[in-house]
Parts: sequence; C-alpha cells; structure tokens
Amino acid sequence: MSSNSITRVFAPVSIGNVSLGFDVLGAALIPVDGSEFGDVVEVKDADTFSLHTTGAFAHKLPPGTDNNIVTLCYAHFLEALVKVGKPTRHVAMTLHKNLPIGSGLGSSASSIVAALHALNVHFDEPFDNNTMLLMMGEMEGQISGSIHYDNVAPCYFGGMTLMTGQEEQVAIQLPVVDSWYWVICYSGISVSTAAARDALPKKVEMADALTFGRQLGVFTHALHCGDHALAASVMHDVIAEPYRKALLPGFDEARAFSMRNGGLAFGISGSGPTVFAVCDDAEKAEAIRQWLQRNYVQNEDGFSHVCRIPHRGVVEQQVKE
Repeated sequence: MSSNSITRVFAPVSIGNVSLGFDVLGAALIPVDGSEFGDVVEVKDADTFSLHTTGAFAHKLPPGTDNNIVTLCYAHFLEALVKVGKPTRHVAMTLHKNLPIGSGLGSSASSIVAALHALNVHFDEPFDNNTMLLMMGEMEGQISGSIHYDNVAPCYFGGMTLMTGQEEQVAIQLPVVDSWYWVICYSGISVSTAAARDALPKKVEMADALTFGRQLGVFTHALHCGDHALAASVMHDVIAEPYRKALLPGFDEARAFSMRNGGLAFGISGSGPTVFAVCDDAEKAEAIRQWLQRNYVQNEDGFSHVCRIPHRGVVEQQVKE
C-alpha cells in the first residue's frame, strides 16, 4: 500500500453455535434491508500508533487504547510480521464500533476480523487465509478465555462454517439455504461469553453427547442433500440452551411465539442474549421480527432485524476522499 492510502474493512455480525453446533458451527448474517450491520476498521500509515474509536457502541468499550482488542490485534500482527522476516511500521487505526458488546452477535469477532484483515491488506497480504484465521481465533481467546472460531470464521469467510479442529484447515464451508430468513433480536442487556460459559455444566450427559453428534451429522448431511426440512428439524441445542436460557428474560415466550407463527427453528445466538428464528417465508419472518421487537427487547439499546446468510464475509470498502 502507498504511504497515504487508507484501508477500510467491514466485518458482518455472526451467529455462533447455531443451536446444534456448540463451538463448531457459525453463520454470518446481513440484514435484508441492506443496512450495514457490523464493525468497520480503517488503517493508514502514521508516525506513531494510534487508535480512534467511534460508532453507536464505542462508549461501551473498555477505557484506554491499550485495553482495546484492535490495539492487541495490531501488536499481534506486528509480532507475526517479525517472525516471518517482514518489515513493520506504525499505523493509525479507527474502529467504528457498530455492534453491542456482550450481545451474542460476534461483536468482538467483528472487530478482530475487520482489524486483522485490514492490517493484512494494508501490509500487502503477507499471510494466507488460514494463517489469518488462526490469528483471529487467538485474539478471540484473549477476550472469551478460550480459543474458538465459530464467530470469526463465518465473519471472515461468510456463509455457514464448520470448524474442523485441524490447524491445516481450521474451517470448511457448508451449503447455505438461500430460502431461509434469519430473524435476530438483541434484547439490549449484556451477557459476557465468560459468564455464559460459567453457566454450563462441567460434564455432558452421555445421552446429550449422542444427540449432539447425531444432530450435527444429520444437519450437515441434510444441507448437502438439499433436504432443508430435515436440516431445520435437528436445530435444537442440548448442550448450552437448557442452562443459558435462564440468563435471557422472555426466552421461552419468544420461542413459543416464533414456533407458532412460522418459525422452523429458534435458539440463542452465541452466548446470548440475542435470539434467532429461522423462517422460509418473508412475511412470517417480518411478523416474528415485529413481535420480538415489542416483547423481547428490554431497553433502548435493543433491536431486531430480518437477515440472510451472505456468501461473502469481510469486505474491503472504498474510502471516500
């Protein structure tokens, strides 16, 4: 990149787990109305490093530049450059924090993906996609306490991604059901990933482990076969939802309404409090969205959107002079 160029990157929201795939399944989302729903990071060369934060939820970020995940991403990226013998330089970064923190919408993943991808592009792409994804997982682990890819992978690649557990290829793409609408609703309260993990039992019952494996296998098979009804029928969370839904006021009522009114599946997005409903009809999806907006949202920070799964994740955007 030339010394005066600005690299601007958008990274979409994502659903981790997608109910049936705890820590191994994720999906990116974009609203059907075309609104920008994700974090944006800008990078330009500078004499010293700096980070500026703006956006609707910037005031909810931890105080101090050194505590911001974007700063940590920059430091991690420079360390990686040094390890491969590439030159480093200072940059000024701007984070447009458009996503609520602790929302279950991959807020930290969006910042991480946008930051690291912007840096990689700005430094003439020294790292391949899989290396970048490994970095993103490491940075996500610094926030949540454990390395997991179910938000960063779909946010980075788009679509629906399945984590392999293999460093050589961290994630693979699953077929996307283009006829499905995903209604998401953020209640406005915050649930940290670490707190949501503490709510889980230390051991999983054998019956639940068998159900988890069976559902994930059937779901993957059904997507590849195009049997969308079968895929929807196994979208139940037997690992986390029974324990986490107590953290989400109004969850059972929201599920009951959604499933009575055209929902194919309903669940917790990531660690919550955001919930999602899957529909195959646009009008029913909008009706569920409106009900959730009226009944599940707890305060002025809450919102709901009807979304689709994009086939592309992170996007480089043109900077207006």
